[in-house]
Amino acid sequence: MSTRPPQGTLVGYQGHYAGAVSRFAAYSIDLVASTVVFALVLAIISWGVRIVTGHDVNWNRSNIVVVIIYVLWQFLYFGYSWAVSGRTFGMALLGIRVVRADGAILPPKQGVLRALVFPLSFLLFGLGFIGILVQHEHRALHDLIAGSAVVYSWDARAAQLRFLARQAELPAAGSTSAGP
Repeated sequence: MSTRPPQGTLVGYQGHYAGAVSRFAAYSIDLVASTVVFALVLAIISWGVRIVTGHDVNWNRSNIVVVIIYVLWQFLYFGYSWAVSGRTFGMALLGIRVVRADGAILPPKQGVLRALVFPLSFLLFGLGFIGILVQHEHRALHDLIAGSAVVYSWDARAAQLRFLARQAELPAAGSTSAGP
């Protein structure tokens, strides 16, 4: 007969969820960093065109092509970062990372999905971010859709180890051993 161990002996698998201030600060850093990189790339392209053709290229924020390229760059910046490492430059500076809701490493497919649905939180007049303030897991709308959570990265590894220990503990607790 298998019995389940008392609730207190189970190892938890959730890490420390990053709060609104950490997440907003990381996003602000990322927005500044990605905009600076975008502006530098445009400046390098302008310089190259001037060297090759002798004509000046002026990039204007009111030009729809520049706006579309900028939006695509933002998707690429965030989507690639989340898909490859689970964190962006700003997140790395502040010690937070994106993981799956169970604390495991975020697969690339979920990182891209998170980047694609991220604008929904803004498009709903910011209401998609309310979950960060009111939920225990501090998950926004895009986190719920993508099945992700944002945790402090020094605890992400510990959360995964706790999850693995919990998985190893459950079969051992359920098995009965015959004594000598």
